[in-house]
Amino acid sequence: MAYDVELAARVRDLLADRPGWSEKRMFGGLAFLLDGRMAVAVSGAGDGAMMVRHDPADGLLGEAHTAPMEMRGSTMTGWLLVEAAGLADDAELARWVDVGATRVRALHPDA
Repeated sequence: MAYDVELAARVRDLLADRPGWSEKRMFGGLAFLLDGRMAVAVSGAGDGAMMVRHDPADGLLGEAHTAPMEMRGSTMTGWLLVEAAGLADDAELARWVDVGATRVRALHPDA
């Protein structure tokens, strides 16, 4: 199944004026990379969800519409899944993209 093209377009529009961002098809979805490092990805399940890179100590997994990111039966530490309901408006989407970007910059200060 294809990724959610409407969500991908919303992310693309959000990042249009921000330097250092690119996109790449990965894991059946569409990843958005900051200076070559994946920060967020539109789910390949076509369900309107988004993978977000985060600091596991940040407590974000306790928020509504979030779940641990699992791939092929394994939990991916440092990644969470934000369900479509948590991305409903542009401010929420921007917040989650910023979470991913912040984590990339923390792990890779040169980004």
